[in-house]
Amino acid sequence: MSPVLAMTIVQGVLLYAALLWKLYQLARAPRDYPLRMVTLCLGCAAAAYPIGLAGGNMTQPEAGPMSLMVAHWVLLLVMVYALICFFLFSVLEPAAARRRARWQLLPLAFVLCVLVLAAVSTPDGTAPADYPVGTVAMFYLAVDLYLVYGLGSAFGWTRRYARGAEPRLARGLMLTSTGLALMVFGASLLVLVVAAFWAGGTLPEPVFPAVSFTVLPGILLFIVGVSYPGAATRLAALRVWWQHLRAYHQLSPLWTILHGAFPEDALGRVPGRRWWDLLSLRGVHRRYYRRAIECRDGLVRISPYLPSGQGEGSEALAPRLRTALRAYRGGEAVPRRANPVALPAADGLHADVGELVALARALRTDQREES
Repeated sequence: MSPVLAMTIVQGVLLYAALLWKLYQLARAPRDYPLRMVTLCLGCAAAAYPIGLAGGNMTQPEAGPMSLMVAHWVLLLVMVYALICFFLFSVLEPAAARRRARWQLLPLAFVLCVLVLAAVSTPDGTAPADYPVGTVAMFYLAVDLYLVYGLGSAFGWTRRYARGAEPRLARGLMLTSTGLALMVFGASLLVLVVAAFWAGGTLPEPVFPAVSFTVLPGILLFIVGVSYPGAATRLAALRVWWQHLRAYHQLSPLWTILHGAFPEDALGRVPGRRWWDLLSLRGVHRRYYRRAIECRDGLVRISPYLPSGQGEGSEALAPRLRTALRAYRGGEAVPRRANPVALPAADGLHADVGELVALARALRTDQREES
């Protein structure tokens, strides 16, 4: 498999994955104008991708079927316009962004008129290899000049936007701007290629692979950069979700014995199946916090039956906790005051849950030793 084909395949995979992700985000925030624009940008690119493949990717300055050329490049030019609008609506006030977006329609409309003129001037039934050189050159020159203009403008907005962005977004914008810079460079080379083709001249052989190895990596970096902030946020959220799910199940030995002694302290718990605990995405955090609170409440309830636990390790506390619970169930007189039990060394819920998990593990080990 050639490197160009490999990058083309990777481009398609990343493109459609990014589009699905943006459509999901747009469904949750349909009035977000920047999100609308970036979704339109990816949507146009996704629609143009199979058309370009059907036309043999229409490598410049070679021509493909005119209908496919027009459809392919109209979508890509609208993609570039949507990209410009994304930054306009991200950086400017809505009224100023709309005004600038309307002005940006003028160069787009001019280039689209050139494409239509090239299409209607091509005789019907003419094979792509027989298209007039001037028509093909005019078509691609208009396309490439708009790409340089549009992608260059987007590059400038990206760098400006990145300066005031938070770190995660700034990293995504850095990838995006790098991709845009490569695409601008590749489009500039294409302007030279098409101009030489129109003039009947030739360019050095390395120019053609240089175009492929700047434009295609640039597209890949652009897609990754656009998707990076949201994907990184989701990965961080998934990491927290996984930590909460693990802690929820790790607390099970401690929660089980305390819940058995004090079932009335349950915080409105709805009985659930284990498979649902493993598969549910939305309820994990709620169940995690509830279980941690119920464990701490249970320890407060049983603590009068224990001497002060300050400085005592979980391994020594576990068997004494079982003894205290047996005393509670046996109806022994309740001591007058509670004692601190399994206190964390640091502040915060994370440290508290860590101490509870350590006690739960010690209880599991103690149970195995007893059996």
